[in-house]
Amino acid sequence: MTSSDQSPSHNVFVYGSFQEPAVAGLILECTPVIVSAQLQGFHVYRLKGRLHACISPSENGVINGKVLTGLTDAQLENLDVIEGVEYVRKTVEVVLTDTSEKMQVETFIWANKDDPDIYGEWDFEEWRRLHMEKFIEASKKFIEWKKNPDGKTREEFEKFVHEDPPTA
Repeated sequence: MTSSDQSPSHNVFVYGSFQEPAVAGLILECTPVIVSAQLQGFHVYRLKGRLHACISPSENGVINGKVLTGLTDAQLENLDVIEGVEYVRKTVEVVLTDTSEKMQVETFIWANKDDPDIYGEWDFEEWRRLHMEKFIEASKKFIEWKKNPDGKTREEFEKFVHEDPPTA
């Protein structure tokens, strides 16, 4: 195989549900090498009524997350599709936790920094306890939808990643 036959690899900083290897493995259709990292200058927020997080610039913010390394173009496309138009993929610099090495990676930033639905701080451990199972089911539905959309739109998929309304 020549170097021109090889697909470029991508490194993506994740800060929400994609930190969970089971979720990343489903969406990427394999589990990549995952390393811990910090992203400075951003804050990770909750999104009203949704199971996933978002980030937006914040002068003094620091986010602990993971870098999914060596992704193929097809895997990056899966992330682009699931994130949709509400996120913008940008190149940022992270610091790897284990080595303090700086690394240029891509990440998904919430497109509307003034969105009234972003608030507070998203908590990975809370998400894992309360929402991970539902999110994994939604991820399975996403992969099924991507392989066979059968006339369904991405918006129909989106309903699976919303929180259930509180019960009285």
